Amino acid sequence: RHREKSERVTSIARNGLETLYRQVVGQNYVLLLADPQGIIVDFFGDSAFETELRGSGLSLGAVWSEKVMGTSGVGACIATGEPVTIHQSDHFNISHTPLSCTAAPIFDPLGNLAAVLDLSLLRPPQPKLTQNLAFRLVKASVRRIEMATLTTSSQREWVLHFSDFPDNVDVDPEAAISLDQSGCISGMTGTAMRTLRSAILNDCQAEEDLIGRCISDFFELTVADLPSLTRSKPVEERLVHMKGGLSFFVQATPPNRRHQRHSLDNLVIPKRLVSLGCEDLVMRDVVTTAAKIAKSRAPILIKGETGVGKQRLARAIHEGRSFDEQFVIVNCANFQGGIAEATRPNRDSDAVEKFYCLIDRTNGGTLFLDEICDLTLENQAKLLGYLKTEAVGRAPNELPMKLLSSTCRDIEAMVKTGDFRQDLFFHLAATSLTMPPLRQRSDFNELLTRLLKQRSISYPLSYQMSAAARMELRYRRWPGNIRELINVIDIALTLTDTAVIDLEHLPPPVLPTAAQSDTDRSLLELADDLETNLRICGWNIARTARRIGVDRTTIHRRMERLGISRPR
Repeated sequence: RHREKSERVTSIARNGLETLYRQVVGQNYVLLLADPQGIIVDFFGDSAFETELRGSGLSLGAVWSEKVMGTSGVGACIATGEPVTIHQSDHFNISHTPLSCTAAPIFDPLGNLAAVLDLSLLRPPQPKLTQNLAFRLVKASVRRIEMATLTTSSQREWVLHFSDFPDNVDVDPEAAISLDQSGCISGMTGTAMRTLRSAILNDCQAEEDLIGRCISDFFELTVADLPSLTRSKPVEERLVHMKGGLSFFVQATPPNRRHQRHSLDNLVIPKRLVSLGCEDLVMRDVVTTAAKIAKSRAPILIKGETGVGKQRLARAIHEGRSFDEQFVIVNCANFQGGIAEATRPNRDSDAVEKFYCLIDRTNGGTLFLDEICDLTLENQAKLLGYLKTEAVGRAPNELPMKLLSSTCRDIEAMVKTGDFRQDLFFHLAATSLTMPPLRQRSDFNELLTRLLKQRSISYPLSYQMSAAARMELRYRRWPGNIRELINVIDIALTLTDTAVIDLEHLPPPVLPTAAQSDTDRSLLELADDLETNLRICGWNIARTARRIGVDRTTIHRRMERLGISRPR
């Protein structure tokens, strides 16, 4: 399960890992890739030392978190977020003192820890300085892996590479950030994250607030300057200055729209599917898979939280087929106790008649069973009987209609507990597609821009969202996902009197309380959460109270209890 969750970063990092291992092969080094929990999910080592490696915990599946192993390379790296060498007696566990472990964090474009790269030596020389080369190799490999990840996820955005040295910026830059069409930061490498943070040490902004901030907050340039900073210009003319006084040579790479259109054309992805969003890597996988299986008769189960767009995906799959037929939606919540009252031949209730009329109306088109988990067990049995009857004499997965279903619940868990029939589950889910929640989508800024343009089409002005408002929306929890975001945009459009939507035009979250209660969270977690909100709101108590959904006195009490004070 841990390997599956890390499959994306593993696939991107694989080439870099192989390159690094080739540099140290034959020197008793072991190369490990750990997930954010400290579980080893990928491994390069000499099979001749397999027994010794396993005995030292240098193998797939080993746990190297600080909680389990004490001080170690992977554990210390996860705890600090910084590259580190834990050499021999630096280890907490005495059985690990023969080892020298050099680890560096791999961050995703949003600044979250994605993995840890570790280069361990079984029997190192005594001086810790002997691992300086390993330290540099690991840092360089991580930098290139993060660069590849950012490039892969930013095909339709500007990417700004920068370096201290003019000779490196075009071939091996030290850091990079991606920018959306409004010039706001949408992604970055780990080195870029540390550089940007150092530039705002005296700025009352949380570390997490880098995403969504305007490039002009850090560099003396705007998005309009990027075309003049491409590789077509001499490198000596591409020196830019940061607000903190540092200077870097840069190289701006424009959005690769031609490549993106070519890729989509090759995959024959319908426009309706593309409109769901291909900028986010997870959504791109969903859209690509949906395009490939849309024309088959195999049933598809669409999973995801409420409001993520499951019905939009179902309709896009229907429209991606090569013929024009009916798309019929069955809201399963409307048939609680209804269709269980009679068999198909004996339609003696209005609910039964309505249900089967909807199915019959499909007539070879697409039947979409919305929120299939809302059916009772009795109704599940009736639906299963219908599907079996219609499938008689047909090839497997060849029903007379395209069958799509959706759920926002954990249907696999319901199958295990017996709340959902296993046999029906396999009739509905030849394959499944999972829509990511809005809070996890890396294309939030582009999605926000696109929705704002769509929702304001009937308004007289061309609206923009301020950087502060974008940042506020980016860090909401969004339990209602895209549906909730659309509602927020609609309210903001009615409240603003200008062409710019700012913080005061945004309605407060409809569900302001956190998923966890205060009693379930540590004081440190609560303090981090409150301080983040305060910084986003510029330490304005009234604005913070409105954002969280409490009164101002509550904010003051929490600040006092958690020891939070406004920086001077």
